[in-house]
Amino acid sequence: MRVVIAGSSGLIGTALVAELRHAGHTVTRLVRRQPVGDDERRWDPPAGFVEQDALAGVDAVVNLCGADVARRRWTEERKQVLKDSRHTPTEVLAGAVAEHGVGTLVNASAVGFYGNAGDTTLDETSPAGTGFLARLCQDWERATEPAAPARVVLLRTGLVLAGHGGLVAWIRPLFTLYAGGRLGSGRQFMSWVSLDDVTAAIRFALEHDTLAGPVNVTAPMPVTNAEFTRTLATALHRPAPWTVPAFALRLVFGELADEGILASQRAVPAALSRAGFQFRHESLRDALTGVL
Repeated sequence: MRVVIAGSSGLIGTALVAELRHAGHTVTRLVRRQPVGDDERRWDPPAGFVEQDALAGVDAVVNLCGADVARRRWTEERKQVLKDSRHTPTEVLAGAVAEHGVGTLVNASAVGFYGNAGDTTLDETSPAGTGFLARLCQDWERATEPAAPARVVLLRTGLVLAGHGGLVAWIRPLFTLYAGGRLGSGRQFMSWVSLDDVTAAIRFALEHDTLAGPVNVTAPMPVTNAEFTRTLATALHRPAPWTVPAFALRLVFGELADEGILASQRAVPAALSRAGFQFRHESLRDALTGVL
């Protein structure tokens, strides 16, 4: 299979390129700078430009573009960056997919689509939530509509666990310094997934044309923040007695605290399970053992 990937330099993209090439697929990377290798083609999303032959004869396109939602406080300027980094590239790629008759578009999204849903179990049929993050994901997914009649897969990915980058890399230093602890009440559910399973799920979606529409890319057993904290502390051989109060998180992170850090999403991978996908890491303990 010939696959073009946009956003190939990020955490998931880098691992996905290696996964697909190891499986024998031919991968071309879309880059915004001048290409330096035979496996690169240039594009410029704000200008609506994709190099003429980039999608010629291609079987599938994977779009992983999007600025990091949790990197900094959501000012109005930052919100616009988050929107532009998702909507514009997706619209450009969806149009190019339709123009070149590419059969499949696999597009990033997130479980933030569901908003703050408490302890309700969420599958791909669950309704969209409210708030900035939920609207961001809804608009992101709608931006794929110009790709019709291609098969479109919408990857509603959970919190990615990796040895470098992602959630663990962000909070591991706190636990190492004996400053780890639950966030707020700790009752909010965290839909996590290992990086290995993310790349395997994307490859599965590319190779199985029965998958289409929204697909929750989350491990089968989401956990509460309190359980996540205990499990990570055990894996790192560190205590985690502390609690970061919700008001303190709101003071530091603003809107991001309520919609991201303290929001609860108990998402399950119903579509992947029905299609026969086998997770490499089903339990959090196994995933953290592999990551650490």
